[in-house]
Amino acid sequence: MHQICVLGSTGSIGKNTLDVIARNNERYTVHSLVANKNDALMLEQMRQFKPKYVVMVDSAAASRLREAARNENLATEILAGEQQAVALAKDQAVDCVMAAIVGAAGLLPTLAAIKSGKKVLLANKEALVMAGELFMKSVRQSDAVLLPIDSEHNAIFQCMPHSFHQGLKGIGVRRILLTASGGPFLKTPLKAFATITPEQACAHPNWRMGRKISVDSATMMNKGLEFIEACWLFEATSSQVEVVIHPQSIIHSMVDYVDGSVLAQMGNPDMRIPIAHALAWPERIESGVLPLSLTDIARLDFYEPCMRRYQCLKLATEAAAVGGTAAAMLNAANEEAVDAFLHQRLRFNDIVNVVDFTLQSLSSVAADSVDTVLAVDQQARAVAKRQINRLSDIA
Repeated sequence: MHQICVLGSTGSIGKNTLDVIARNNERYTVHSLVANKNDALMLEQMRQFKPKYVVMVDSAAASRLREAARNENLATEILAGEQQAVALAKDQAVDCVMAAIVGAAGLLPTLAAIKSGKKVLLANKEALVMAGELFMKSVRQSDAVLLPIDSEHNAIFQCMPHSFHQGLKGIGVRRILLTASGGPFLKTPLKAFATITPEQACAHPNWRMGRKISVDSATMMNKGLEFIEACWLFEATSSQVEVVIHPQSIIHSMVDYVDGSVLAQMGNPDMRIPIAHALAWPERIESGVLPLSLTDIARLDFYEPCMRRYQCLKLATEAAAVGGTAAAMLNAANEEAVDAFLHQRLRFNDIVNVVDFTLQSLSSVAADSVDTVLAVDQQARAVAKRQINRLSDIA
């Protein structure tokens, strides 16, 4: 039995992970669950999976959960705070960590799991975006097993030979083709972007995701973050990664080899596929996803992304080329801007303006320590918040 720790269990990826575990309970057991403040859903997960430990980062949520657990005589030990989440991520009893905490909040517990040499299923792309060099160095030093969960990176991983860590040149890879659905506004007139609502931005045509990631998909910042992540995961230069719009979300990504072969991973748009693949790797297990019917799909379309439409993608690829802490600044500003948009304090088309302003206001430095990365993260957030306030006053 593999002991699993799920960081971010009440989010979309966390819930899908627990669904796959429930379908394969002869192989996996839940050791611990971590979430921020959704104690109501965590209580349901405790009832079903009976973890040994639960951490609620929010102390008030932890108090509510303790009272509810006492009333039901649940044996799970309930802890509170980020440091407890870090401790669980490196607990010796844990074999595998699902890193699914969204945003910068996932960096420290994910890095702790890596440094402890765990098998880490990486759904938190921000950890690599913020501190890719430090993160990958820790993977090499600890002999951790790092498996990507983003559907695109998992697809690339499946299309690569096992020796890909030696560099793309040594295995004959010419390009990585990162597919993107284009989000809900692929054909929306640009002049309408100023009036887009959070509800519209979160209505993705193919995927069911959390609100923050849904907005990132709508702006294509999500693809920009994945672009940066792909460079770190597969030791690729920014010139070796290309983004291709593929509205059907059936081909999850492709790898182009020097002999002209292009390998593609296909499947229905369901995150249980990459989760099941990474949980069982190098074996295969049941995910609960229906078989793909190509005759029902009938056609697959591909387009080049329009950078006037997807300016966040442009900023992200530029940050990848700059290096250092540029990507950490990009991520921090974007998190603040998206949060402001979701709370109706910022227009949709001003998200990119906040990110661009922040990048123009700060200089990238070497991302040579976690402390440096976290300090830059806070600086960028402060700049972004000031710009959000200015734009809110203008609106």
